[in-house]
Amino acid sequence: MRLKIIQLPNPILRKKAKSIAKVDARIHKLIGNMIETLHAAPGVGLAAPQVGESIRLIVIDIGEGAFAVVNPKIKKRSRATQTFDEGCLSMLGLVGTVIRPSKVTVEGLDKNGEKITIEAEGFLATVLQHEIDHLDGIMFVDHIEDKSLIRLVTKKEEEDKQELI
Repeated sequence: MRLKIIQLPNPILRKKAKSIAKVDARIHKLIGNMIETLHAAPGVGLAAPQVGESIRLIVIDIGEGAFAVVNPKIKKRSRATQTFDEGCLSMLGLVGTVIRPSKVTVEGLDKNGEKITIEAEGFLATVLQHEIDHLDGIMFVDHIEDKSLIRLVTKKEEEDKQELI
């Protein structure tokens, strides 16, 4: 079932999400619904607060198959950085250049509640950081000091890019 993606200024997007105590049937169903919503958007990442659930859950699909991370936590970040133009499914029409660490190590649980570690670099590292930020009430625009660098894009440009995080 597709879920409604919440837009700013909805206050849930600025709250710190709560940890998930147990990966159960409700979480499995939410993961499936979030992946369906992500694919329909289209986007590459979605955090539970974006669909009205203030819990620590993200789903990602950068074209290599969808996966979920429950209670994700960034354990290591590289000193080296990279820049990507980021957009957000909760801020449609806005894009900005964000500088983030180029590599991260993320720990959490998979959809079955098993411990996982993800060592990511490049685009996947950016997507993980963007989605984990959502769990802490941080939006991509918060990383951009010069707000004049945030730009509006047309619906056509958004559809062409198809990489909204």
